[in-house]
Amino acid sequence: MHPVVLDLNSSDGSPDIVHRAVQALAEDQVVILPTETVYGIAANACSESAVAKLIEAKGRQAGHPLALAVKSSDDALDYVPDLSAVGQRLARRCWPGPLTLVLNDSHEDSLITRLPESVRQAVVPNGTVGLRVPANEAVLSILRLSRGPLVLTSANKTGDAETYTAEAALDSLEGKVDLVLDGGPSKYSQASSVVKLQGNSIQVLREGVINHSALQRFSNYLVLLVCTGNTCRSPMAEALMRKRVSNLLGCGSEEIEQNGVMIMSAGIAAMSGGCSTPEANAVMHGRGLDLSQHETQPLTDRLVRFADLIVTMTRGHRDAIVTNWPEAADRVQLLCRDSSDVSDPIGGSQMLYEECANQIDQNLELLLQELSLPAVLCAGITGT
Repeated sequence: MHPVVLDLNSSDGSPDIVHRAVQALAEDQVVILPTETVYGIAANACSESAVAKLIEAKGRQAGHPLALAVKSSDDALDYVPDLSAVGQRLARRCWPGPLTLVLNDSHEDSLITRLPESVRQAVVPNGTVGLRVPANEAVLSILRLSRGPLVLTSANKTGDAETYTAEAALDSLEGKVDLVLDGGPSKYSQASSVVKLQGNSIQVLREGVINHSALQRFSNYLVLLVCTGNTCRSPMAEALMRKRVSNLLGCGSEEIEQNGVMIMSAGIAAMSGGCSTPEANAVMHGRGLDLSQHETQPLTDRLVRFADLIVTMTRGHRDAIVTNWPEAADRVQLLCRDSSDVSDPIGGSQMLYEECANQIDQNLELLLQELSLPAVLCAGITGT
């Protein structure tokens, strides 16, 4: 077989190449694709003959599972509808990216049940399925334009070293593919991290691009407190919540991250690098809390994507977030449990700041009672 090699970096541009790859996959061809980690070999997961060709090219023995590449973290829920809170967190924060999630395949509504029997045996031989969303624009475009998921594994014959260029992938697979997309050397030249999830517990099967400490941070529960300028209400809320959460977890406020929780604040109209108001500093100092190191930050796409719970001081803040990030609507709550607003004390008296802090603290107590925080925390990371 003499495969066609197409250069994604050519002056012809990649859109036509992407469409050609989509067509090849739809015609049950086997395609070498670039990813940010290693080069991969892909086949249409809805085609028994295509997946059989991939297995033959790879030289993969039965019982060694092949991963599925899907479009997005939302797409993953079609295959694992009961994905745990930690699983959803890792998918939302790490995808597209160099992480493969190995998940239990036991839900009767999983789309995996619609794949051909031989394909199911190839991707779920042991009751678990590996899911991945590669961080490569061409591959993501192919996934978006394809009818279903792709079976994806590293583009090397079993026993050979992983490949980081199209040339090396071709050498290893001895021409047993139909089409090659050459995207140049892979970004990381290192394999993806592979973690197995059992509920909210994480077992590291392979430490790749994302190391153990990064996985710990990505698995933490993040509360993001939001006001306008991030100078008074949300910084006070952050400090007050840190105190309450540290008491709840039985640790110091500086240790809550090691215990699975991150608490941050931001402002819808904040500038970067500012400080909290003197009045807010004084009020928190009177409660044994320190805002002297606080730096203001604006609300960003990344913060919204990472946050498990976004708590706003007013209905206007919530409406603004939901308008700009509708996909986050189910993670945005108003702080006050009676749906009232926390009024902005800026320019007001010290007494007004005290009243504001009291209102925030009382509602944080109610919020934490509703949240049942321990139930959503990572139950621990084991392995490499």
